[in-house]
Amino acid sequence: MTADTSTSSETSKQQARAHASIKAQLKSATGINPAQCYQCGKCTAGCLMAAEMPLKIHQILRAIQLDQIDKLLTDESIWLCLGCETCSTRCPNEVEPARIIDALREIAAQENPKELPRYINAFHQAFLKQIMRHGRIFEFGLIAAYKLKTGRLFDDVSQVPAMLTRGKLALSPRSIDGIKDIRRIFKACEDASVASDNKSDKGSGAP
Repeated sequence: MTADTSTSSETSKQQARAHASIKAQLKSATGINPAQCYQCGKCTAGCLMAAEMPLKIHQILRAIQLDQIDKLLTDESIWLCLGCETCSTRCPNEVEPARIIDALREIAAQENPKELPRYINAFHQAFLKQIMRHGRIFEFGLIAAYKLKTGRLFDDVSQVPAMLTRGKLALSPRSIDGIKDIRRIFKACEDASVASDNKSDKGSGAP
């Protein structure tokens, strides 16, 4: 495949994705229908990060209902979610906002990697690598990878001695017993992503 053909294929793929409804993408990814949200606001009222989010959780769900994909994927709010699932617990209609936001992150990382806030993208990638390698977070490795990607080598360095003294920063990784299962999940996700891309290529008529 030539460079021009490859570029054309990628462009066709991006166009097909751009025309896909964000509601449909999320329903396919999570099995949840965002249209069920009736904007009661209980999710936002219980959110620990609501004050920091440009888009509150109920506003994120409303933007999904209106298919405002660009607004959703370029806003930093979805990356500020702590994943505590308070919003899902409080939802009276079982919409599960936490699962939807998690799926939005994956879509944003695939669709608009260059638009992600640099530091957030660096942390997201470093976090996933730690989970894939060890099945858990190896804090020292996570911090090292994040700092190398962002260049913020000396931020918070004064905290290191205290963390070492209190046993909060192990110097060697320790993998979980089921690490093979974790890696099999990552492999299955990669295979599903490739199969989805191939399906998009056929649907768009790309060579």
